[in-house]
Amino acid sequence: MVTAEPKPFRLVPAECALVVIDMQRDFLERGGFGESLGNDVSQLRSTVAPIRALLHAWRALGLAVVHTREGHRPDLTDLPPSKKERSGRGPGIGDAGPMGRILVRGEPGHAIIAELAPLPSETVIDKPGKGAFWATELHTMLQNRGIGQLIVTGVTTEVCVHTTVREANDRGYDCLVPEDCVGSYFPELHAAALAMIKSQGGIFGWVTSSAHIFSVLN
Repeated sequence: MVTAEPKPFRLVPAECALVVIDMQRDFLERGGFGESLGNDVSQLRSTVAPIRALLHAWRALGLAVVHTREGHRPDLTDLPPSKKERSGRGPGIGDAGPMGRILVRGEPGHAIIAELAPLPSETVIDKPGKGAFWATELHTMLQNRGIGQLIVTGVTTEVCVHTTVREANDRGYDCLVPEDCVGSYFPELHAAALAMIKSQGGIFGWVTSSAHIFSVLN
């Protein structure tokens, strides 16, 4: 049992996947798309060390790992015009940026940061939207592996993490979110998003810390 809110979470490692959401260069590195929008990337960088530690422990046990990347086809045929219009005051999605075309698959900025690079054996999901389930094969892949629980980490708490947790909840997954392994450019939105997940008896899932997960894994 993992200490969590609103109540302890019964972790079944063999039926659980560690999901690492959108830890991409364009969001986390200086000079990337996130910083070009005026955001403080250090708010997200604080998640790197705890995610890396949890990923190392999870890999050591041979358990399922899934990485996601938000991005679009080079021809942008999967990019809704409305999303393009809201993607920034300056260069937006698909435009040339400091790390190649912004949020385009295969460009340098679309890549996952080196500290959390996926292993060849690990699943990488390329998603065109905020949630990891929409327009992807994630649900089918998890079902085929007998996965019913998710530990959800990554960025940003109130956008892609929250959307994925909501999507997972509607599909019957139990989601555990370690608060030190998710991050936002906006601390107040980070706090609000976590409060929403665990409210009303855990309407979307459970919130914990990586330390509590380590205590069970060890």
